[in-house]
Amino acid sequence: MSVSFDRQPWLEDADLCLRPLERDDLDGLYAAASEPETWAGHPAKDRHLHSVFLPYFEFLLASHSTLVVVEQASGKIIGCSRYYTAPDRPDTISIGFTFLRHVHWGGAVNLALKRLMLTHAFAHFDAVWFHIDPTNIRSQKATAKLGAAHVYDAVLDLSGAPAKWMCFRLDRTVWEDRVAAR
Repeated sequence: MSVSFDRQPWLEDADLCLRPLERDDLDGLYAAASEPETWAGHPAKDRHLHSVFLPYFEFLLASHSTLVVVEQASGKIIGCSRYYTAPDRPDTISIGFTFLRHVHWGGAVNLALKRLMLTHAFAHFDAVWFHIDPTNIRSQKATAKLGAAHVYDAVLDLSGAPAKWMCFRLDRTVWEDRVAAR
């Protein structure tokens, strides 16, 4: 792991601000997570319930690596994402635990979010990993759109319990080529 890598940077563009998650963000992040549609296609389909979301929020807060996604125009939290290190790849960085309010799906928000996070990560690493539940087709497609390739499947403990994950890798050169082609 790169010693100088900041897992909770402030990252901004004209549309989004990504900043470190704080305890005071509970209400704002829950508001973003409280609609059942936001979790459609996700394995945690009941995460819109406060009783289910609260332990997830505590997990994200305890990680000290979660960024809330704030829409610049409204100032509202619309989701979050985080950096982490997978147990089978200790010298790498991963991006995951991402969710956005469903009204922001299918547009430019996920790409802008990932562009900010990937730019930061690629200043320190040659590749970024993504771990996706095999049933989460929407996330698999979104990750493939970034240029990431499904490399292997593994059972990993990423959040307190071993689970099966599809492991995607995005190389810096592939990302740079994608960005240049836009």
